Amino acid sequence: HEGAYSIMQAYDSVMLKADVEIGGTDQKFNLLAGRSLMKKLALPPQDVITLPLLIGLDGKKKMSKSLNNYIGIAEEPNEMFGKVMSISDEMIVDYARLASGIEDFEVLEMEKEIKLGENPKNIKERLAVQIVRRFYNESRAEKARERFNLQFAKKEIPEDIPEANYELGTCKDLPQMLLDLKLVNSKSEARRLVLGGGVKIDGAKIEDTQAPICGHEGMIIQVGKRRFL
Repeated sequence: HEGAYSIMQAYDSVMLKADVEIGGTDQKFNLLAGRSLMKKLALPPQDVITLPLLIGLDGKKKMSKSLNNYIGIAEEPNEMFGKVMSISDEMIVDYARLASGIEDFEVLEMEKEIKLGENPKNIKERLAVQIVRRFYNESRAEKARERFNLQFAKKEIPEDIPEANYELGTCKDLPQMLLDLKLVNSKSEARRLVLGGGVKIDGAKIEDTQAPICGHEGMIIQVGKRRFL
């Protein structure tokens, strides 16, 4: 089946009379199959360019939305910054080289600092600033850094929490409340978060999906590590 699939992909190159085809290193076999088929059909074989794959946040597989191990380029700066800070120390150099847009000599300097014993967290923070700056701007990147340090390094609740109106005294089970407040896309997602210990009310972890939660003024809901309301 794999061979037949490669031939079908290779035929794209024939139909397009491609000069160059670009793909990830995982597509090298398919790209070369295109060259072989073009030769057999008396066409000039395409040149092939392969690019390294960026490993996702799980540290195992290539970054993919379907695997939910990705950093979206349209995500909010705080979310983007936090996700970069969550990568393993071993992935810092690859992310600097493949995702940050910084020059090669800067990546080499970063790699040298790590080998000389610099705290990887400090280097990762600079990397996160650079990546957010690349997709937004300097100001948004610095604000994301400040918020991250306030929230995690100092173990405090950030000041700029978004607010929502909710009828005071209304009591509902937590999954329904999270759905009402648009913090989740479904009650099943909410239940998974609650059962996994990923939801806090006023700093207290709630793991009972049936417990009635009553809305009160100033109530702070935390979902996961970075979402507050």
